Amino acid sequence: MFHDVNNGVYKAGFAKSQAAYESAYETLFARLDDLEERLSHQRYLFGDHITDADVRFYVTLARFDVAYYSVFKTNRNRIIDFPNIWNYAKDLYQTAGFGDTTDFESIKKGYQLGSHSQNPNQILAKGPDTSIWLEPHDRTRFLTK
Repeated sequence: MFHDVNNGVYKAGFAKSQAAYESAYETLFARLDDLEERLSHQRYLFGDHITDADVRFYVTLARFDVAYYSVFKTNRNRIIDFPNIWNYAKDLYQTAGFGDTTDFESIKKGYQLGSHSQNPNQILAKGPDTSIWLEPHDRTRFLTK
């Protein structure tokens, strides 16, 4: 999780060469594709309980579409383009301790106006619409009876 996803976006975003960027990009999206498949069969990364891995993944998911996608050029897919990861992310966001501690506006400002970006005119992107994180998710289909 850390090397391929959490740090993977930074490896792409701070790459010093086209080859390094493309390698990090391919590794990141290969792992996201694997996680998309994994989450098609279970509610959380390791079954039906939240683990440290879910918390670590969530941090990257919350930042992905509002910052990493454009600022770090990790733009093959947005998180909302992965059906299972997207519903998983919304499930976590709607769980106490996740969404109530996520400040999308601060994330956007930090990445788009901070030292991570080339933004001399300090223009903050209007989107994406983060209210969609409150839309229903499908993860309850994995609840055991």
